Amino acid sequence: MHASTMEWIGAAIFAVAILHTFSTKFFEHLAHTRPAHAGLWHLLGEVEVVFGFWAMVLMACMFAIEGSPSALRYIDGRNFTEPMFVFAIMVIAATRPVLSLASICVGLLSRLLPLPGRAGRFLVIITVVPLLGSFITEPAAMTLGALMLSAGFFSQGISVRLMYGALGTLFVNVSIGGTLTPFAAPPVLMVAAKWGWDLPFMLATFGWRSALAVVVNGGLLTVLFWRELSAMPRDDAQAADAAARIPWLITTLHLVFLAGVVMFAHHPPIFMGIFLLFMGVANAYPQHQDSRLLLREGLLVAFFLAGLVVLGGLQAWWLQPLLMSMNADAIYLGATALTAVTDNAALTYLGSLVDGLSDEFKYALVAGAVTGGGLTVIANAPNPAGMAILRKHFEDGAVHAGGLFLAALGPTVVAMIAFKVL
Repeated sequence: MHASTMEWIGAAIFAVAILHTFSTKFFEHLAHTRPAHAGLWHLLGEVEVVFGFWAMVLMACMFAIEGSPSALRYIDGRNFTEPMFVFAIMVIAATRPVLSLASICVGLLSRLLPLPGRAGRFLVIITVVPLLGSFITEPAAMTLGALMLSAGFFSQGISVRLMYGALGTLFVNVSIGGTLTPFAAPPVLMVAAKWGWDLPFMLATFGWRSALAVVVNGGLLTVLFWRELSAMPRDDAQAADAAARIPWLITTLHLVFLAGVVMFAHHPPIFMGIFLLFMGVANAYPQHQDSRLLLREGLLVAFFLAGLVVLGGLQAWWLQPLLMSMNADAIYLGATALTAVTDNAALTYLGSLVDGLSDEFKYALVAGAVTGGGLTVIANAPNPAGMAILRKHFEDGAVHAGGLFLAALGPTVVAMIAFKVL
């Protein structure tokens, strides 16, 4: 496929943006060692800013090279529904009523497990919450899981190894845990309607494999850090007390808002209207919220995803031929690897544009896309939400991209075995 000048520039800027995501820890270090320009270094060290920043560079190049009409046509042709949805669902899911109710449910389930300390609670968070993403969507599951890990574990001074292990496993489990249904995981959503993948198909083809891999990943991580987790005191009573102080009507309203946004996830005028109504209720009852809503983090995540949409729109010229050059066996490994450097939903979307694909190819493409969804922050749309919540606990407030990759590699291999061997 012949590439235009703008497509070559877009690919180059996309590559620079990916390298930038691997360098955020370096910029955060500079912010602490070079205080004269700490603000600039902090900005460049915000992983959620990276793709939005380079998308603005791309648009500046497009305005300069192709002119205003062409640049505006391009930006108007992008679909920004996903960034808007992730922003809305992240803010609502992170409210005190929703989080307190989720914490109580996690506490009840963890008490059914005969495990000491917080090992049971950790296991439930890292397994059940990601699988819940098949019903409340992956961004909501990521937000709840990350917040509960932040409050119950990361803020308690756990080891750096456990923090990376939990982050990598959470990313992988959320990516594969949303495949029990055809509407919760972005890579599945891109192809489900066109390829006729309904709920029975997803449960029979992907669902049981996903659930098995999620449980194995969570179980292995819990065993690996058994001594540290079992030594931590239980805190179920604290979560129950916090929820008891919130009127049931307020909690119910928040759940209705959450369900409404999920139900109309593909209709921005509706779910944003629901979100604005939620903002009014939250403002009317501030005593039942934390000191602030998760607006800043949600906006940064939306900015990140919007930047990925803008940059990703110029990558089809090299990505689609690369995907289509592989057979059904090679595409699984290829999609898993490519997901690490581009959004997995973009991969499956490009595949959906091609007619006549075999059922084996379709399965391998989607399975590979969700398998690799935890290797990097850009691999899966909900990952930036989890990163925004948890990265403050790491040194210099930055997660080392290589550390995340290594932490997610083991759970990714488990997912590969579940999807390809079983």
